[in-house]
Amino acid sequence: MDPEIATLAGSAGTALVGALATDAWHGVRDRVLALWQRTRPEQAPGVAGDLDGTREELLAAPEGAGRDAVAAESGTEWQVRLRRLLTAHPELAGELRALVADLTPPEAPAPAVTQHATASGDARVYQAGRDMRIGGADG
Repeated sequence: MDPEIATLAGSAGTALVGALATDAWHGVRDRVLALWQRTRPEQAPGVAGDLDGTREELLAAPEGAGRDAVAAESGTEWQVRLRRLLTAHPELAGELRALVADLTPPEAPAPAVTQHATASGDARVYQAGRDMRIGGADG
């Protein structure tokens, strides 16, 4: 198995299931279905039904762990299907990458942290970017 195809299919399956309960669902469904319509048109009606069924199953699952379990299972199912499609039709990789990019929110840049301290005499300065524990006989 081509690792690049497996990685792309994994990302695409996860992104697809992540879009199931969003306002973007119909557009995502159409884009995924178009891949099958161009390469395996005889399978397209079944894929359309499976996409809709996956969405209904996810929306019917209880919030929390139940929905997370359905999402994980569905993501794995779609990863396998997309991997098979990409293995047979690697020319679809660019289109699938674009879909993943559209569905993946950009990472927020890490905020810059700057600390300044001045101590004089017997003063002590304690600074931490996170947890700090100060102990000892005089602390």
